[in-house]
This record gives sequence, C-alpha cells and structure tokens, in this order.
Amino acid sequence: MSIVLETRNLTKAFFGITAVNNVSIHVNEGEILGLIGQNGAGKSTLMNLVGGVVQPDDGTMLYMGKPYTPRGPADATRERIAFIHQELNLFTNLTIAENVFIEGFPTVGRGPFRLIDRGAVKKLTQQVLAAVGLDLSPDMPVDRMSPGERQLVEIAKALYLDASLIILDEPTTSLTNRETEKLFEIMRQLRAQGKALVYISHILTDVLAISDQIAVMRDGQLMTQEPASAFDINRMISLMVGRSIENLYPPRTSQPQADSLLELRGICAAGIVEDVNLTVRKGEVVGLFGLMGSGRTELARMLYGLDSYERGDIVVKGQPVKRASSRASIRNNVAFVTENRREEGLLMNINIADNIALVSLPNFANPVTQVINKNEMLSSAGQVANLLQLKSGNIALQPAKALSGGNQQKVVVAKWLLSKPSIFIMDEPTRGIDVGAKYEIYGIIDQLAAAGSGVLFISSELEELMGMCDRILVMSRGEMFGEFQRSEFSQEAILRAAFREGGNGNHHGQRSNGQ
Repeated sequence: MSIVLETRNLTKAFFGITAVNNVSIHVNEGEILGLIGQNGAGKSTLMNLVGGVVQPDDGTMLYMGKPYTPRGPADATRERIAFIHQELNLFTNLTIAENVFIEGFPTVGRGPFRLIDRGAVKKLTQQVLAAVGLDLSPDMPVDRMSPGERQLVEIAKALYLDASLIILDEPTTSLTNRETEKLFEIMRQLRAQGKALVYISHILTDVLAISDQIAVMRDGQLMTQEPASAFDINRMISLMVGRSIENLYPPRTSQPQADSLLELRGICAAGIVEDVNLTVRKGEVVGLFGLMGSGRTELARMLYGLDSYERGDIVVKGQPVKRASSRASIRNNVAFVTENRREEGLLMNINIADNIALVSLPNFANPVTQVINKNEMLSSAGQVANLLQLKSGNIALQPAKALSGGNQQKVVVAKWLLSKPSIFIMDEPTRGIDVGAKYEIYGIIDQLAAAGSGVLFISSELEELMGMCDRILVMSRGEMFGEFQRSEFSQEAILRAAFREGGNGNHHGQRSNGQ
C-alpha cells in the first residue's frame, strides 16, 4: 500500500497566530483518514495547504512520492486532488452542469473553432449526479437547490475529476441522514477503487465508523495518528480538548415560567407552512425538530421578519407584531442565529469586533452626535468573545473570514448575546462546531433561559434537542405534528412524528397546537 500524500513538519501562521505547527501526517491509497480536532485546531488550514489555497511558512509535502508545492488551487486540481469545502463553493447563479465543468468544458472542433460540447456536458453531468443519487436536471440553477443537494453537487464535481485524493471538510453538515448514508456508500466505493480520502468531521461516531486511520489535532499540533481501532469516543474527545468531558450537555439550572414571550397563531404561507401555532415561555428552551424540507427554517425566517406569510399572528411579549421585519425584531429584543452564517450571519471582510457589535451599535453611540464610542464597543465585544472562548488574533484587526468555521459561528452568537435578547431563535447553532465548543454553546443557552429569556432551538440533531430542551415540537411538511414534554422524550416517537407515521395522540403524527 503506497502513500498518496505525506506532509512533513508543515507550519503556517496567520496574523501572528500559528494555525499549523510542525504537522506530519500521511494517507495511503485505498484508505480513509479521519481528521478531527476542535474548531481552530488547524484541520482546515492543514488541508488548505494541501489544496494550494495557502502556502506553508515551513515544511514540505510529498504527493505520489514526489515533491509537491502547489501555488494555487489550480495546481491541486491538475494533480487530481479534489477539495470539498465545509462552506460550499458553488456559483449559485450558474447551472449544475456549469458548476461541475467550471474548471474546463469538453469541446468539439479545433483551434479558434472549438465549441462547448453541450451533449457531452449533459451526459457526463447526468452520470455524476446519478452516482450521488441526485435526480435533477443538469440545467437546474444552483440557487434553486437545497443545501443538502448543493453538497452532493460538490461531491459530484470530485467524481468527475476522477481524483486520486479527495478531501472532505465537514461534508455532512447540510445532509439528511439518508444523504449522509449515500455519501458514506460513495466514500467506501472510492476507497475500494484505491482512492485516498481525508474526512474532516465533528461527528465523532461517523469518523470512527468510516475511517481506517484517525489523526487528532489540538492547537495546531498533531497529537497522534493511529488506526481507527485504537480509538473510542472518550479517547478522541480527550485528545481533542486535553481533558475528558463526562457530560455532553450541561445540567439545566432553571424551569420555564408561565409568562409567554412569543406566540405564533395560525401562521400560513401557501406550500411552505400551514396553520402553525407555537408558544415560547419565559425561561423555556423549546426545540423544533423536523426532516429537511419540513419548514423549520422557513418558519423561523417568517417569525423574524425576513420572509413574508399570508395570514396568522405573531405576538411578542403580549403585543401583536403589526408588520414583521428584522428591524422590528431587533427593537423587540428578538435574536436570530441563522443556519447560513457565511451569507447571512457575518460580514466576512469586516473585523471580528465590528461583526460582534453590529446589532448593538446604537448602544455605543453618543445620544447627541451619534459618534460611536470605539473603546467601549471594543471592550464589550472582547468580553463576549472571551465568554465564548473565541480563538482569534486581535479582534479589532482580524477579519471574520480568517476564522475557522466554528469560530465564525461563535462570532454570530456573540453578536446577538451583546444585544441582550429576551427571545433567541437559533437555527442549527452548533452545526460545524466541535464537541467542546458545543458544550459552551449549550451552557450559553442554559444561561439565557436561567436569566428569563426564551429560546427556540432548531436542530437536525435530535440528541442535542433531547439534552437541552424543555419541550420539543415536531414539524413535517409545513405543519406541526408532535409535541413532547421533557418527561416524554423518546427518539423513536419523535422520529415517528417527523415521518408522519400513524398512531394515536399528539406523539404519533396527530396535529399539535405547539402550546
């Protein structure tokens, strides 16, 4: 079994902060290497060095036994190295086929008379889409696709490239369970064909199940690389965070109160949500669960005022909202952590401190001149960043785009924490976040509830909802089809409601009023 990729003492720093420190790993042909570590551990930076996105400050790489020094992503592509990023890199204004062939289209003719071979483009696109289980037209624009479908198109691009090394950085964050299983099936097929794969994920059970070798990074350094058989979940966590985590969820320190903070009454939008009722009380964490396409995110966007609805009422702290909008929500102390942090949650080119202070800027302005008190703003932003243990350089200088995905998510949460919301809508707040950072986010959710805020917690991870929530509501096809009190939590019953399977009572597919 020959080595496909080997890094030797790779080192890279950004803004004076060492992201990768003297790291040496290897991956063999016909092998899946699982790469794990906390957010900011250096995993993505290490793979960006391999992909030619950034260049090392020190160290060397070997690819297929030869020195490898990519000066850009195009060099990696020429060497048949495919990189499937955590943040999707598709052109949403182009079609699926145009994205698959963005590196170069098949042509007919010669010289100046060469034309794109549209027939070959369509045929080859259909083949790679079929390989990842997507029954879509090659001519479909990407902006009409769900996040999960877009992720599978990224994988289809790698299949078209016929890559020898495929790097998958958090590829399952936008996938349903069925799509994840399909991805793992594809990965096993590629391994059987002799391909080398690097699989980066925070879902440790998946890493353990699919990897042949596992490499663990912490604070930019490689802790160990060993066969997967040498690991269990506890050892993986201990190596990642430098300590054992006995409980994945902090104990809840408060009980819901009687006062209602948020009510939805009969919210309807044709083809999206139908007659949705929902209540969040003071000090309560309400989970919202459902399969992809159930309408959870769409409902949250309507609630916050980003999308319109046709009829129904939104009541915040006893007062009907006459015209829902993001400005009205901010005035009403309603916060929204969007699931799409890159496009909707952050200003990627702006420094961290300004991102954190974005919602709260009026609080730092002189009432007469409206001039921002920069020192007060920086101090407050720094306090919230420290509370979330944000791993960064100088927050007044470092742009948000220079952070790891998980630390970007912390900035989104910090932005809203600084505004002291009384109602917190959190849509997939722990997506792409490591186990240690998840615990910190869970702790913040508990503190918010203990301080009297109400939290609507939307997640695809049923276990975390069961670990953190007082109640769980289940959506299916735009309607509420289940309501479970904490004492009634059952994975089987909740999933049955999500699939709208038969039975009796609210817990088995009957309409729920969400109260």
